[in-house]
Amino acid sequence: MNLSITQLAKLSSILALAGCAASTPAPVLLALPPAVAISAPAAVVLTSAVPLLAVRRVGIPEYLQSRRVRYRADASTLAEWPNTYWAERIEIGVAREFNAALRTQLPNWGLCDATCGDQTPALSAQIDLVPMDYVRRLQHLQAKVRITLSSPGAQPRVLQAQELSYDLPAAADTPQAHAEALTELLRQVAASTAAMVIAQPR
Repeated sequence: MNLSITQLAKLSSILALAGCAASTPAPVLLALPPAVAISAPAAVVLTSAVPLLAVRRVGIPEYLQSRRVRYRADASTLAEWPNTYWAERIEIGVAREFNAALRTQLPNWGLCDATCGDQTPALSAQIDLVPMDYVRRLQHLQAKVRITLSSPGAQPRVLQAQELSYDLPAAADTPQAHAEALTELLRQVAASTAAMVIAQPR
């Protein structure tokens, strides 16, 4: 079969594109590691004798709420891990793993969301993780956390507020180590939150 120069050029382009497509790696889907082992004790059964803690949605920076996994490149620049995506919305994963860690720290409390249905919580907790930056050049996760405990009801009153700073090293320069550091941050914030809850007069 004789091919013209034009046909050969088109065929070469098609083959080159096919080669590029074949060599593109599959995207990495990243999830936060579980904050609590699967074998951990079951959550407490909610009864009228169990105090309830209403946990409002955990606040994280808007610039991290993206399918792409982002890190801090410098003081004013964000970058993204190559070809790496969160397997779910990062704010959903953060809230789930924080609540799981908090349940283990408060075995005699029940946890509910901000509304608690028809039950009345004893306390309300708001957690804001701003900033929450993985600084890749340092391989550290740096965060400032504000924990606020309030009374329940239509006109809540702030009972205690605490601001904490965290600087956690990552095990490696990888997206997986980034995610592991995030989960460790949530464990430590849960422990601090639980200590504040337990210290409140009942």
